[in-house]
Amino acid sequence: MTISRSALTAAIAAGIAAGAPAGAQTLVAAPGPTTLTVVAEGRVTRAPDVAEVSGGVVTTAATAAAAMSENATRMTAVVAAVRRAGVADRDIQTSGLNLQAQYRYENNQAPILTGYQASNTVKLRLRKIADAGRLLDTLVSVGANQLNGPEFRVDDSSAALDEARVQAVATARKRAELYARAAGLKIGRIARISEVAGEPVEPRPMMTTMRAKAADAAPPVEPGEVALTVNVTMVFELE
Repeated sequence: MTISRSALTAAIAAGIAAGAPAGAQTLVAAPGPTTLTVVAEGRVTRAPDVAEVSGGVVTTAATAAAAMSENATRMTAVVAAVRRAGVADRDIQTSGLNLQAQYRYENNQAPILTGYQASNTVKLRLRKIADAGRLLDTLVSVGANQLNGPEFRVDDSSAALDEARVQAVATARKRAELYARAAGLKIGRIARISEVAGEPVEPRPMMTTMRAKAADAAPPVEPGEVALTVNVTMVFELE
């Protein structure tokens, strides 16, 4: 029995596709050119140069007006302290303002209103990472009772992402050549390239959320490195 090259290629393609894990490379034999789709990741690391911290005030009172008034007073002190610490206005942003009624629940009874809780959160961008621990300590000392962060980032990631793109394309092409050789074919032209930029992978040396109490010293903050990733999908025609 004689098997044509096209039939043999289709059989090899089906075997590779069946053995490939979900979301990985697939070799497709169909009318027209045989194509190979490869997904590859480029990943680079950088020392972060920006830290983001959220600080907030939560207050409770018998009435909504009282809860909001106390919260506003304490939050004004927090923002003023942040400005005195050297954080620019462009790096201070209110990220959440909430007021909720508080209830007590007892068996077989309607909920009983016990008061109101107001919360206000401000997001801070710190361009001097070394000051992060001192700023967290300042927030607590002036009345902030809820902290989140820090989250570390690279302020201008363009060059790092370009490096990751080059790496991803090189990886995709190398992988495509391997699959083509296994199928007895050669890489032809590139039919399509698409990209999905990944989220920075950030070290979190501190708690992501905490209820804070006054501390004797500023907490240590170690920024480590952040990883920036790019995922590239490339479709090759095979010959």
